Amino acid sequence: MSDGQLPDDVRSETADVPYREPDKDPTAALSRRGFIAAGGAGVLSAALAPDAAARPTSRSHLGFDRRQDRGPLVIAHRGSFAAGGSVLTSPGTFDPTTTGGPGQTLHGDHVYCQFEVPVRPRRLPLVMWHGGGQMGKTWESTTDGREGYQSIFLRRGFAVYIFDQPRRGRAGNTTQGTTITPRPGDQDLFVAWRLGIWPNFYTDSQFPQASLGINSPALNQFFRQMTVDTGPGDPTGTPGVIVAGAVALMNHVGPSVLLTHSASGILGWLTALGTPNVRAIYAYEPTDYIFPSNNVPSTIGTGAAAITPHPVSVSDFLALTKIPIRIQYSDHIPATSSPYVRVQTWINRVAMGELMVNAINQNGGDASILHLPDLGIFGNTHFSFADVNNLQIADILARWLAEHRLDRY
Repeated sequence: MSDGQLPDDVRSETADVPYREPDKDPTAALSRRGFIAAGGAGVLSAALAPDAAARPTSRSHLGFDRRQDRGPLVIAHRGSFAAGGSVLTSPGTFDPTTTGGPGQTLHGDHVYCQFEVPVRPRRLPLVMWHGGGQMGKTWESTTDGREGYQSIFLRRGFAVYIFDQPRRGRAGNTTQGTTITPRPGDQDLFVAWRLGIWPNFYTDSQFPQASLGINSPALNQFFRQMTVDTGPGDPTGTPGVIVAGAVALMNHVGPSVLLTHSASGILGWLTALGTPNVRAIYAYEPTDYIFPSNNVPSTIGTGAAAITPHPVSVSDFLALTKIPIRIQYSDHIPATSSPYVRVQTWINRVAMGELMVNAINQNGGDASILHLPDLGIFGNTHFSFADVNNLQIADILARWLAEHRLDRY
């Protein structure tokens, strides 16, 4: 029995977490424009009054009952566990009369996973995978203290599993060392993750407290949720320790919908090749892409902005045609070019993502790309699921899950 299936004797726990009104941001109204736009994926965005995207009403723009996003959070079961990993053993025989002697083991390279299950869970849990330089905190509460996807989708009836990948965060034990050198780079990431062009936020930014500028408490929290790798990662496009841990997790949890973000995008594709328990993938702004070895496009871009495709066997790639896949991009990705290398990289990533989606669909798959501005939703960052309008962004995911019958009880 997986953790998503509860024994009859499990007792309910109630966490009294009242709804907290989001901080009012004077610039937020700039990004909530009066549009009704139809996207290629069949999702509608109705006209929003200023601040409506951030403040739940009784009925959302996609028809979801906002009462489910308020009030006490009722949990039937919660916990955490490790999955996968390896054991490093030193030679010799252990001697309990000495310290630091031979014949001892080190357990490492596993994932750490925390989970919460509602009283009446839907059939498929949501498994949430952080991006590069991040850990599970990505999906928990937002940087200004509002509920993140962890609580939002728990309220909506999904069991939620959030994990730290091997050699990161709470899964930091590694069997292979690395050198960790402090390297200041917050400003690069501010630009790369499209909060703005340092030191200025974009005027329509959906980042929490953007109106307070770079001294906002939310930005301080944002920078402090980043963490480092304690060991080598997987070579890009090649399954290794990280993917092995994710496969072990999915096999432990059972059939699930996998949410990926940024650098975990390509790791999610590769995980789906290693286990049938990935029943769908919703990828928020993946950074790299895979292709069948008989149809690999050319590198897009040059220099630091270049995006290189990664080949896998044709038979492996076809596994992606068996599950629904959605890639979602946010705002401030120009159509053609940018003087900022970190932004130009996103232009090239979008172009490569379109090629990957085409390759999946040409082989009979069900893949799509959604650009939030096409729905009249502007100002979102690389972390749209944690922005001021994250309930609106959650509604888009919920509609996609419903359209693909992934939200059944």
